[in-house]
Amino acid sequence: MTTFVDRVQLYAQAGDGGIGCASILREKFKPLGGPDGGNGGKGGDVILEVEPQITTLLEFHHRPHQKATSGRPGAGNNRHGAQGHNTILRVPSGTVVTTPSGQILADLVGAGMSFVLAQGGRGGLGNAALASPRRKAPGFALNGEPGEYREVVLELKTVADVALVGFPSAGKSSMIAALSAARPKIADYPFTTLVPNLGVVTAGDTVFTVADVPGLIPGASQGKGLGLEFLRHVERCSVLVHVLDGATLEPGRDPLDDLDAIEKELELYGGLADRPRLVAINKIDIPDGRTMAELVRPALIGRGYHVYEVSAATHEGLRELTYGMAALVAKARAAVIHEIAPRIVISPRAVNEESFVVTREEAGFRVLGERPERWVRQTNFSNDEAVGYLGDRLARLGVEAELIAQGAMPGVAVMIGKEENAVVFDWHPSIQANTRSEASPRGTDVRVHLGEIQRNEDNSVYDD
Repeated sequence: MTTFVDRVQLYAQAGDGGIGCASILREKFKPLGGPDGGNGGKGGDVILEVEPQITTLLEFHHRPHQKATSGRPGAGNNRHGAQGHNTILRVPSGTVVTTPSGQILADLVGAGMSFVLAQGGRGGLGNAALASPRRKAPGFALNGEPGEYREVVLELKTVADVALVGFPSAGKSSMIAALSAARPKIADYPFTTLVPNLGVVTAGDTVFTVADVPGLIPGASQGKGLGLEFLRHVERCSVLVHVLDGATLEPGRDPLDDLDAIEKELELYGGLADRPRLVAINKIDIPDGRTMAELVRPALIGRGYHVYEVSAATHEGLRELTYGMAALVAKARAAVIHEIAPRIVISPRAVNEESFVVTREEAGFRVLGERPERWVRQTNFSNDEAVGYLGDRLARLGVEAELIAQGAMPGVAVMIGKEENAVVFDWHPSIQANTRSEASPRGTDVRVHLGEIQRNEDNSVYDD
C-alpha cells in the first residue's frame, strides 16, 4: 500500500458566482417602489496552505479532484447571496506547484504560506445595482461568473539542510538512525529505502535536518532505479554528504568509482554544482572496510573533499561527522541571511493599454479581451434587455468603433471569446458607435419608454 507520494496531478474547480436577482419592490402604497434585487454571492476559492505536520501528498493521490462551493443567488428586498466556502488544501512544506507543461506557479515553503490555486467567480449584480438615470427599473440581472478551473502538478521537494546520497545499501538509513531519532526501515538488500527519511540532528548550538535519499545508481537521472523519482529531494539541501560503502561485496565496485558515478548523476540532473560536499566512508567496523578507507582516503583528500571514516553500527566517527555537517550548515545559513533581498518590481498596466483586441477572420470578426469575455459570461441571452445592456457596454468600451474602423458591416458575424467557448451573434451597430447608419439605441427599458410616452401625452392634454 502506498504511504508516501511526492508527485500528484491535481484538478481544482473554484465555485461559481451566484446569479443576481431581478426584483421590483411591491408593497402597499408603494406602486413605484423601484428595483430591489440583490447581488449573487462570490464563489469559493481553492487554496493551498502549508501544514508542517503533513509530509506527503498522499491525500491528493486518492482525491485528485477538489472543488469549492458556489455562491448563492441574490434575492428581493436587496438581499445579497451568501459567498461560497473556500476549499483549503493542506500540503507539506516544500511543495512546488507547476502547470502540466512545467511552468512554476508557486513554491510553498514555510508554515502557513498559502496560494490561491483557483479563484471563485464573482457574483452577478442584481437589478438594484444596475439601476441608472437612463435605466431606472432594469428588468434583468447579471449572471455570476464561472469559477476558475486549474489543472496543476504538485511536486514535493524535501526541505532539509543535509542530504545523504550514495549507492543502495551504503548505510544511509543506518546512519540517519544513528544520528537522529528517525527509525527508517533497514535491511541488507538493495532499495530497502523507498521513501526519503528525515531526521533532526543537534551539534552544539546548531540544529539541522538530514534527509536520507533513496539509493542512486548509474542512469538515475535518466530514470533507472529510484533515483529520478527522488533526486528532486536533493535540490533544497544546502550540504551533500556522499556515503560510500567501504566493505561492499559487489565485484567491480570501490568507493572512488561509486563517488564518480553519483557525481555524474548529480551533474546530469543539474543545479547542484554549488553545494558543498563531505565524504563519509561507512562500515569501518568491518576489517575490510577500515582497510579500504585507509587506501582511498588520500585520493579523496587530493580531490578536495573533507573525509570522515565512520561506522553507523558502532557510532565511531559520527560525532566528528555531525560537527562537520553543522559547520557547513551554519555557513550556508549565514550566507542566506546576508544575501541582498531581491527588489520587487511592480509593473502596473498602462492607462491607455488596449483592454480588447479585434481580429478579422474568414467567418467574421473575433473580439478577445478580459472585460468583453467576462461581460458575455454574465449576460442572460434569453432576456432582450440584458442583451441590449451588453451591447451598450461593448459600445462604451470602444468595441463597436473598432469594428467599424476595420470595415465591419451590419449583420456580420462577431465572435466574442476563444474558439472553444465563443459567443457568436449578428452585429448591428448602435447610434452611439456608428454615425453612418440609422439604428435605434439598444437596451432601452420598455417600462421607462412607455412612461415617457405617457408623460408626453399628459403634457399635450394640458397644452390643449
